[in-house]
Amino acid sequence: MNDCLFCKIVAGEIPSNKLYEDDLCYAFYDIDPQAPTHFLVVPKAHIPSVAGVDESNQATVGHIFTVIAKLAKELGLDSFRVVSNIGEQAGQSVFHLHFHVLSGRDMTWPPG
Repeated sequence: MNDCLFCKIVAGEIPSNKLYEDDLCYAFYDIDPQAPTHFLVVPKAHIPSVAGVDESNQATVGHIFTVIAKLAKELGLDSFRVVSNIGEQAGQSVFHLHFHVLSGRDMTWPPG
């Protein structure tokens, strides 16, 4: 999508602090971290949110979770939270599927 922030980051049009990249996904550190370790993993294909996951892209989403586990292990994260907000009321501000990975501090519950 032409106006999608994350599509522009994936395309290299907007700089990011890249952590990982492969054919299906891109991971980068959050510019406004909410924990000592805070990165995002996004699919390269534009999917608006978890609500847009279907049979055609489910393998990509499964791959993203494999990448999250790999990166967490490489970064030495023993405990971490994975978050995806779906819709404005839930706090989604960029309408491109993304998973926040947060670690390095106690996480409270409920989170909102």
